[in-house]
Amino acid sequence: MIIRTPRRLHLGLIDPSALLGRRFGSLGVALEGGYEIEILESDSREIVAGREDRDTIEATLKRMNSAYGTGVNYRVEVRKGIPRHVGLGSTTQLSLAVGLGVARLRNLNLSVEELAKTLGRGRESGAGVYSFAHGGFVIDGGVKNDLPPLIFREDFPEDWAFLLIIPELKPGFDEEEEKPVMAGLSGKPDAAMEISHRILLGLLPALKERDIKTFGEHLNAVQRLVGRHFEDYQGGEFREDVGLILDFLAEKTYGAGQSSWGPTVYGLIRKADFQRLSAEARDFLREQGVGAKVELGLPRNSGAEVVSHGYLERLISSVNQK
Repeated sequence: MIIRTPRRLHLGLIDPSALLGRRFGSLGVALEGGYEIEILESDSREIVAGREDRDTIEATLKRMNSAYGTGVNYRVEVRKGIPRHVGLGSTTQLSLAVGLGVARLRNLNLSVEELAKTLGRGRESGAGVYSFAHGGFVIDGGVKNDLPPLIFREDFPEDWAFLLIIPELKPGFDEEEEKPVMAGLSGKPDAAMEISHRILLGLLPALKERDIKTFGEHLNAVQRLVGRHFEDYQGGEFREDVGLILDFLAEKTYGAGQSSWGPTVYGLIRKADFQRLSAEARDFLREQGVGAKVELGLPRNSGAEVVSHGYLERLISSVNQK
């Protein structure tokens, strides 16, 4: 069985202060180019993956076994991965992919939400979980008890895309480093109110109307407001070490920001402009002496895919059916 996932851009948390009784609330967008794993039943456990991916796979197999008695003897191979701790959602996508594979192999009819709760995903942000499940542009409604509910999902325009720049800089926080930050994060209530206003009457209408200019303007504003929640932990609205790159993206694209803890930064573009803008980005990075990958972030308007018994099945139709 082969499972292919999205990767995701995290576009921010709305309200860490829980002003209205629900904490965080997140928005994100699914992109092509995530994990491809093969998982098979086996007489022993065999994992073909890098060290951190291996750790995630082993932890997932143990959690699935503890919850459902599925055993831990599988052959799991990571054929294609997402770089770890760069802001593209690697841990959630890999965990859910392995959990889904085990569930399918054991004929367990589990929803993505059930898998996420079992695997401890989505405790602060549902953007990765719902990108995996549905693709597209997603917003969750904040944490009250466990997994936050999905409150909005829309196809992302296929003629829009993102210019992704992944600098060769210090990785973002891993989950252990993030825990004390998220536990102690109080946020800025005034920023949360403006973020909410801009999402409801800015981003979402522009998305519905396919107005890339207005969407980008509000995305810019939301990203800077989100950065106010985290400025005590990263030295400003964004990481200081990506400031010059963000200035470049703000000038050249419709809207720019930092995905999660970075170092990945992005600019909203029309897909047709990628070749020109990527060449300009590489020239800029070379002039600044910054090593980085420059990639096209294509929107993905479907969730994870499962290839089983020679045919392609969409996750939602095959997993969430009751």
